[in-house]
Amino acid sequence: MHPPRILLIRGRAELDVVDGIPDEYLQMNGSYEMTPEQRAEWEAEVRSLYDGMVRIVLTPTWAKLIDFETTLPSAVEELVRQRAERERA
Repeated sequence: MHPPRILLIRGRAELDVVDGIPDEYLQMNGSYEMTPEQRAEWEAEVRSLYDGMVRIVLTPTWAKLIDFETTLPSAVEELVRQRAERERA
């Protein structure tokens, strides 16, 4: 999608071994358009493929959203500033 949205996160990451399929994995994939029958088949297929998964648990200490509408990467901001200076000269 345009403009892109980027979420930068710094912090502590831990790996959490999960027996079976985590609910959030199934929920995250629920955004695809499927009929209820397709959804049931998909979940059954996923459950038959994986005995377990690893969940990545983040404890953020810093976060920044770059959405290219209200925020830009600092390198792009610098280019915009330099262009404005050239245009004023």
